[in-house]
Amino acid sequence: MVEPVFWPRLRWRMRGAWQWPAFGALTVVDALLVTRLPFQGDGPDTAGALLLAGFFNLVAVGVAAPFAGMLVRRARPDLPRMIARDYAGTALLAVVSLALLTGGLVHRAGLRHEHAARAAALLAAHDYVLSSAPHFRAGLAAPDVRRLEPDSYRVCVYGRETLPLCLLVNTTQRPPGIVRDPDRTPNLHD
Repeated sequence: MVEPVFWPRLRWRMRGAWQWPAFGALTVVDALLVTRLPFQGDGPDTAGALLLAGFFNLVAVGVAAPFAGMLVRRARPDLPRMIARDYAGTALLAVVSLALLTGGLVHRAGLRHEHAARAAALLAAHDYVLSSAPHFRAGLAAPDVRRLEPDSYRVCVYGRETLPLCLLVNTTQRPPGIVRDPDRTPNLHD
């Protein structure tokens, strides 16, 4: 008498038990996506990406999956409530991964532009120091760069003096526009 009830229940559990294995695997995949293809800025470090991916996936499983499970049950009333929630949770985890991938791909062009502008600012500062302030040449190995706004940077180069040479570089011009900053205070990083 126990066997007829056991096998159908086991079958449903095996069909619907993908949410938590998918949660673990997709949290790692999402963390890799966020570090390799950030959807905002330069992206977080590995620990931050893992926390962010875990948060997104927990919201999908804990908040959205119960409501999506109700919609699945409307479409398939034969499914037990728990199985419908697992199906919905697994699908939502895939949606989160797809959204992170899409966001990273969309942001990729902007990130490339930002890296190119930063490289142009560093090259312009390098050329300026070599031509106009050669006594700061030693500081070219480790310039201090701070982004002020899109396409505008403040580059400070240290030399033998206690205060650095600071340059304001505008990369929207070709070649980049450089203005010597009268304030020689070093850049303060966040």
